[in-house]
Amino acid sequence: MDFIKELEWRGMVHDMMHGLDEILKKEMVAGYVGIDPTADSLHIGHLVSVMMLKHLQVAGHKPIALVGGATGMIGDPSGKSEERNLLDEATLRHNENAIKKQLSKFLDFNEASKNNAVLVNNYDWMKNYSFLEFIRDIGKHITVNYMMSKESVKKRLGAEAKAGMSFTEFTYQLVQGNDFLELYNAHNCKLQMGGADQWGNITTGTELIRRKVGGHAFAVTCPLITKSDGKKFGKTETGNVWLDPEKTTPYEFYQFWLNVSDEDAEKYIKIFTLLDEATVKELVNKHRVEPHLRELQQVLAKEVTTMVHSAEDYEMAVEASNILFGKATADSLSKLDEKTFLAVFDGVPTFNVSADLIQKGVNIVDLLAEETQVFASKGELRRLMKDNGLSINKEKSNNQETIIDAKNLINDKYILVQKGKKNYFLIVVA
Repeated sequence: MDFIKELEWRGMVHDMMHGLDEILKKEMVAGYVGIDPTADSLHIGHLVSVMMLKHLQVAGHKPIALVGGATGMIGDPSGKSEERNLLDEATLRHNENAIKKQLSKFLDFNEASKNNAVLVNNYDWMKNYSFLEFIRDIGKHITVNYMMSKESVKKRLGAEAKAGMSFTEFTYQLVQGNDFLELYNAHNCKLQMGGADQWGNITTGTELIRRKVGGHAFAVTCPLITKSDGKKFGKTETGNVWLDPEKTTPYEFYQFWLNVSDEDAEKYIKIFTLLDEATVKELVNKHRVEPHLRELQQVLAKEVTTMVHSAEDYEMAVEASNILFGKATADSLSKLDEKTFLAVFDGVPTFNVSADLIQKGVNIVDLLAEETQVFASKGELRRLMKDNGLSINKEKSNNQETIIDAKNLINDKYILVQKGKKNYFLIVVA
């Protein structure tokens, strides 16, 4: 596989240094991306860089993931208007371990492979680096004029900047440049990859390598991913879409991809899946003819959910989706874990009843019209039951003498009530 051609047809090249294509064809090249360790999970905003590493390894080259423990203590000014909060070492180490586990789903870290992936933390070589040593060994090779010319610095020092820029953040590009130099010396790493907003920081690294050791290093950046409506990619009303299933359930993760616009689906299926060019073209052309089928979104959601989580999680997400949007059974409900169940019915009206009431058993009419206000009156409820319009836990219920007790509980805690086809209510037993 030609790494650059692969990135280009996928729309993943924004800037590239001259000579990179040639060296990739001559030798196995080690390339790295930096990953922000300010949380103990990656989110889908990180996936672009991770996919670049994935394609690099598939193409026969060596991927290096750098967890920015040291740079995470400083804060990268690129694309930001304010300085970020700084983290302590214990938090950073915890986050690093969690990120390692997630990366192993994408990259082969098996040391038996000649191009096995490597994970490093820049804190390991920066923690004992004294300030005097750093400004002597690194600082003297890069001029202030050069640093001031970077777009990320200009924006923070421009007329529209409110708080200016701390010396800590100003030196960020030197610390990141030193990372590139360290990896160049230790791993013969000649390539750094990242988002378009990282171009200035990456080229500082290539310049430092040239000036300090006379080496040739390269850069390639990917366009910043946007949404067609102008909103930030990867954000929902509840925040980031995380890869950790404890932070974002596989169902919610699946739903994010399933609900992207047609325009975004055409772009994302190239960037976030490993489907080949011919397959993607066929899917896109078919989708343009029959967009109402949303097959492109379905394939995108399947591919990404399976890759990030598992085939089993994907199947559960589909089954959970069918509960609201298609045919489902009481058995389908029973298979869902509590987090997924609550995610599916997030926002539906909720009523609370005591566990004692359910343990004793309560008449269905009394439960729905007296103990809760699912129905305004018993008469309304009886009419709906007569018309076969009431379901309890996805099963039709038309017997007014039915007793609801512990055997009706989902996850030992919930009863799902459905009026007609689309109106859901949740009874929580506590």
